[in-house]
Amino acid sequence: MRRRRRARLAVADLGRSRGGLTTKAHLSCVPQCLPLSLKITAGQAGDSPQFIPVLNRIRVPGPVGRPRTRPDAVAGDKAYSSRQNRSHLRKRGIKAVIPEKKDQAAHRKNRGSRGGRPVTWDKQLYKLRNSVERTINKIKDWRGLAVRYDKKPESYQAGLELCAGLLWIRHLGSQP
Repeated sequence: MRRRRRARLAVADLGRSRGGLTTKAHLSCVPQCLPLSLKITAGQAGDSPQFIPVLNRIRVPGPVGRPRTRPDAVAGDKAYSSRQNRSHLRKRGIKAVIPEKKDQAAHRKNRGSRGGRPVTWDKQLYKLRNSVERTINKIKDWRGLAVRYDKKPESYQAGLELCAGLLWIRHLGSQP
């Protein structure tokens, strides 16, 4: 692939895969399938490096004072089970509901007493993890976002945020 085309794809947050050009949306949401923060990357980019930037984008305004930026707990799948993510959550006082990968557990056991304690996580809170997948499915109801007609990442991000706003408006309008 030519250097100029590769640079253009990198700027547009488009990645290569077997299916062609892809984009990945990373998001955080509440259990009611309402997005809190969104970030897009190229399709082949990993999930774990985007964990902290997505968490840092959370802003929930309250009636008075600064917006809330720290959730009570974060549920994620094994892709987010890294030492860096766990230490970030521990520093901020956020409960991690992320299971440990088998290879990480084996490595910890091989180290013996120097390996540390096993990771604990709440199985009931972990069941709420699928709300992220359901939120993505709601966003993909909008055809333009599902197939990414937008060429520039700014317009695609704006479409994601518009769709997120519409989901919040529908939710708030349906409450008594």
